[in-house]
Amino acid sequence: MRKVRRTRQRWWRWRSNPLRRHTDIVEAWIVLAVWTVIALGGTLVGLVTAHAADESFAQLRRERHSVPAVLMESTFGAVPTGEGTAPERVRAKVRWTASDGSTRTGRTLVDSGRKAGSKVVIWMNSQGQLAAEPPTAGAAAAEAALFGTGAALAFGGLTFAAGRLAQWRLDQQRYDQWGREWDQAGPQWGRKAA
Repeated sequence: MRKVRRTRQRWWRWRSNPLRRHTDIVEAWIVLAVWTVIALGGTLVGLVTAHAADESFAQLRRERHSVPAVLMESTFGAVPTGEGTAPERVRAKVRWTASDGSTRTGRTLVDSGRKAGSKVVIWMNSQGQLAAEPPTAGAAAAEAALFGTGAALAFGGLTFAAGRLAQWRLDQQRYDQWGREWDQAGPQWGRKAA
């Protein structure tokens, strides 16, 4: 059995060819533009997003500070909050001394399995309100990288979809052109030879 060898022409859309249509050239430019935008734009969008996220996390670390507090209720058997926190963190009532010397109480996330009267560390924002613990530098870098990757993939996906839509429109134009040409040539093929 003879193997059929297929010749593959690279850059065939760019080469001079009497069968090449104008839409082939347009499609080649669309493909080139889409992949260039995906590569360069996706990289840029990913880097900008990662930098913005990392800067936001750094600002959280600058604005928030830790304060020693006393746990006012036991956290044994407490139900996790379900607020996207680690399962070993629960909401409990704590007491702390504010910067003005007054004693305050409030509810915040603490480790579970602690007795009432235990010393805990809570986090305050710049207005003196209870806040969540800011992410560490390592966790912030990982999360920023994840955001950047997600943004780059989303940008690339949207760009690819736009390119496919443009190619679909070119295919529709080609089908219409073929239909018109067949309407002209088809009746000549249907005649019987005399």
